[in-house]
Amino acid sequence: MAAWQKKRGESKLIPIYEILVGVITWGPGILLAITLHEWAHGYVATLFGDPTPKIMGRLSLNPISHIDPVWTIAVPVGMLVLSMLTMGQPFAFGGAKPVPINPRKFKASQYRLAIFSVSIAGPVMNLLLALLCVFALRGAIYLPGFMSEAVVAMLMAALQMNVLLAVFNLLPILPLDGGRVLGAILPSPYDRKLAALERYGLPVVMVLAFSGVLGKILLPAISIVLVFYLQLAGIM
Repeated sequence: MAAWQKKRGESKLIPIYEILVGVITWGPGILLAITLHEWAHGYVATLFGDPTPKIMGRLSLNPISHIDPVWTIAVPVGMLVLSMLTMGQPFAFGGAKPVPINPRKFKASQYRLAIFSVSIAGPVMNLLLALLCVFALRGAIYLPGFMSEAVVAMLMAALQMNVLLAVFNLLPILPLDGGRVLGAILPSPYDRKLAALERYGLPVVMVLAFSGVLGKILLPAISIVLVFYLQLAGIM
């Protein structure tokens, strides 16, 4: 018998409550992680002379500017609901609309450096946000007990989300950030050969995800990075 069926009158309220708690706990972290991830890409692009992000209104810290109906809302909420109903634990992943970048605006002498810097900016931002979560977790212990538990849960969710985004996006597969970083490092003609494979990137990622291979690749790296941050926070 499912837990929410044990008491009459409460039968259908418990799972709904748990789902809402999951959304409230993970939602702010997801929005913050993906918003600043995309903003970082755009900001660094402008430093190298590309005005496209600003012209397109994407050089903004307003989450609405970066929201994608599918990847920012439907997919994370769906994953939260599904994970709570099936595993009893919240798990979510999301994304935002990619910031438009025009590489032709970069100086030829700085082209590879610009591509590398713009690509790595998103994951680096997520790692910095994770570090901020660590400092916030250290301060959360001074909050009143009834507030501390909720704040710690939200900060832990934000920490995990930022680490997940950073590690996932550093996979050396186009169109992920790691693939673009690799393309900026590879000499010619290997960079062009890699670029030609971009159309196969997302299907490859999806196959790896559904086959369970992606989890086996990512989880060890995510665990190592999380342990590092949790040790900084004094939790481990």
